[in-house]
Amino acid sequence: MNVHIRVRFAPAPTGLLHIGNARTALFNYIFAKRHGGTFILRIEDTDVERSTEASMDRILEDLQWLGIRWEEGPDRGGPDGPYRQSQRLPLYRDYAEQLFREAKAYKCFCSNKKLEALRKEQISKGEMPRYDGRCRSLSKAEISKLESEGLRPVLRFRVGKGSIVFEDLVHERMHFESEGMGDFIIIRSDGMAAYNFACVIDDHLMHVTHVIRGEDHLSNTPRQILIYQALGWQSPVFAHHPLILGGDRLPLSKRHGATAVSQYREEGFLPEALVNYLVLLGWTPPSGEETLPLERIMEDFSLSAISKSAPIFNRKKLEWLNSHYIRKKTEEQLSELLFPYLEKAGLQIRQVDPKHFTKISGVLKENLVALSQIEEYMGIFFDGKFFFEDEAKTILLDSKNRETLHIILNVLESSAEITPDNCPSFLSQLEEKTGRRGKDLYAPLRAGVTGKMKGPELVKTLPLLGKERMNRRLRMALEIL
Repeated sequence: MNVHIRVRFAPAPTGLLHIGNARTALFNYIFAKRHGGTFILRIEDTDVERSTEASMDRILEDLQWLGIRWEEGPDRGGPDGPYRQSQRLPLYRDYAEQLFREAKAYKCFCSNKKLEALRKEQISKGEMPRYDGRCRSLSKAEISKLESEGLRPVLRFRVGKGSIVFEDLVHERMHFESEGMGDFIIIRSDGMAAYNFACVIDDHLMHVTHVIRGEDHLSNTPRQILIYQALGWQSPVFAHHPLILGGDRLPLSKRHGATAVSQYREEGFLPEALVNYLVLLGWTPPSGEETLPLERIMEDFSLSAISKSAPIFNRKKLEWLNSHYIRKKTEEQLSELLFPYLEKAGLQIRQVDPKHFTKISGVLKENLVALSQIEEYMGIFFDGKFFFEDEAKTILLDSKNRETLHIILNVLESSAEITPDNCPSFLSQLEEKTGRRGKDLYAPLRAGVTGKMKGPELVKTLPLLGKERMNRRLRMALEIL
């Protein structure tokens, strides 16, 4: 591309960063990096009642956690700032006044009650609800009178007749008729700019070349193009990607489970797994590979390759990817990532031997789907969290299994310390002495020394538990049960 690419991600700080919005941010970021362009972060905080500083900080934190870096933004500044809409209000008023002077916009005094009655009337007639332009022809005298009565008008854009046609990089040629649009609000009665108006002003003044966003904004695009035309500006290139759906093929929401990036962070999903999964929702790399680092994705990404069909969110696939990236971590890297989850579960971190825990991390690599699952396995390795689960108790109550435990205990007491080297021979000795193999032996052994029926391989687990701890737990199982 000859033009210098400039894209933007513009979240509203009214809540947590939704994974659908994170996917939009990733598409913008990857497209910019793919073409050596600039990624801009803009905060659309004109909803004064719902916007918060805490939300904005959390959004920035989640974006950085995903590996997204912006060249211009509210925390970094830039040549086209400020990058918060709440700080750009004078700009919106100036351009709104220009449109009003040129009779391309007009003041509307219709109350919400009157507009609702109009909407119901149009629906009852089978018409598409839209503003009917009843304030279009108000005289200056009528406007002055209404304003003197204390009424605060909105400013509406005067929509003409004709078609709005544009090329979308995902959906190709799009066609809208202005007749069904109605004159829309560009400045609200409180003086705040409406989304479609502020968005156009910002994108133009920030020299945005490509607007990449969800297809829920498709209906906004013709309105924005009309504003571009009214101000004599060139529209950017648009690309509207399909939204993520739940298993019921409805837009992904809380009823489908976790929807915020921060929720997946807290649960212990790795950023590289979430990035890999979100980008591949609706986009298939030329190689067809399913596990790709962000650097590889940047090399191959294309907006035109995004599917027009809405992708279905599949948590199982995300979990599979996360387990893949967990296994790729070294024992040292994984132990560092797991420490916060130990702390959250109430373990005294300073009392944990870092080298011992690094070994535990290596053993658990094959079992963890999410980092928070370390809590499920802590009882195996830390006595303060050890207990016998109900399923394990059922196994241990069986008379034949109790006989097996007695034999295991006798063999253990006469054995040397269990190490990775001698553990296989120790297990072979147990098979010989008990006369049991497979689950007949390993189910009561696992239940007795770990308190659980599932976990990492015993040949890896037993050396980490050590002879003394195993001895103590086996006696506990026999005494309590």
